[in-house]
Amino acid sequence: MKLSEAKQILNQSETIAFQLPNGELVPRHFHVTEVGLIDKHFIDCGGTVRKEQKVNFQLWNADDYDHRLHPDKLVKIIELSERILRITDLEIEVEYQGETIGKYGLDHDGTHFLLTTKMTDCLAKDNCGISAEKPKVRLSQLQASSCAPGSGCC
Repeated sequence: MKLSEAKQILNQSETIAFQLPNGELVPRHFHVTEVGLIDKHFIDCGGTVRKEQKVNFQLWNADDYDHRLHPDKLVKIIELSERILRITDLEIEVEYQGETIGKYGLDHDGTHFLLTTKMTDCLAKDNCGISAEKPKVRLSQLQASSCAPGSGCC
């Protein structure tokens, strides 16, 4: 989810709720302790230099049950961050601490913000020696005529 989408949802919301990938809700007394700009400058395993920017929200549970974050307050924090840090309309990454700090993508289902799982991936598969995965074919589903002698299927 991009920052502009999150702001649009917040501007139309009366409350904020974040749901973890396992279906549990982040406790209602959470705080957004950071809205930041993350710059990642790296070299992938194929030797290509890359840059990546994301907006970061850090969620934190406090023992403060009396002060809940309202959508308009979060919009103000985001707008201040945009102005001071010169944040553009980037993808949002959310940090939340369970057993350890997890990084999540962000989506919305019409009611809750959804913390979505993220996966690692090789960005240089064509350049680092990993061969492309061959398509899996069930031999039982092949038509007999498609594998005739000399057809090249075997």
